[in-house]
Amino acid sequence: MFSWLEKNPFFFAVAVFVVIAYAGVIEVLPSFADNARPVESKKPYTVLQLAGRHIYIQESCNACHSQLIRPFKSETDRYGMYSVSGEFAYDRPFLWGSKRTGPDLARVGNYKTPDWHENHMWDPTSVVPTSIMPAYKHMFSKNADIETAYAEAVTVKKVFSVPYDIEGSTKLGSWEEAQADVKAEAEAIVSQMKNEEVKAAFERGEIKEIVALIAYLQSLK
Repeated sequence: MFSWLEKNPFFFAVAVFVVIAYAGVIEVLPSFADNARPVESKKPYTVLQLAGRHIYIQESCNACHSQLIRPFKSETDRYGMYSVSGEFAYDRPFLWGSKRTGPDLARVGNYKTPDWHENHMWDPTSVVPTSIMPAYKHMFSKNADIETAYAEAVTVKKVFSVPYDIEGSTKLGSWEEAQADVKAEAEAIVSQMKNEEVKAAFERGEIKEIVALIAYLQSLK
């Protein structure tokens, strides 16, 4: 049998491919099945976090920042546990990125605070002197699009069965209830900020883009 294969290069190549493919499936599938489920601590994005995620995409933050910690010691030493697929169960689309002009943000919610993000987005060099990131001062004056974020949450709940209503998960009620939840979440962030215009706008019932973006960045853990 083996001598016949050795004399027929095409069938030998096919046999090698089949063996390697079979071994790969046996190795990969069990690991994928374990990691593809949402990790225990992962919850669907709140409406305010979704609004911030829209801003993150709109401003092309993923062009300079990845959200994927690779399984290499140099990465885990700096950023912590490597990423698993279950962390992105509610990401549509995922924002892994492929370039790091700036640091990876997969765990940024674990070590940066709202006031740090506020200062960084207003003047990046005030907190990172060597930063080449531009300032995003317009986020402090533009209102976040909460209605579109709520519409997305309702859509993924109905179409993709994102578990917004199971015990221990993020809740998604009516539009009026969602507005109240957004206000409460935003208030906790605004209370830690120093920008008086953002604070005054919140008192008027306005939620600025910077508040929504911070909510999203704080969810990345």
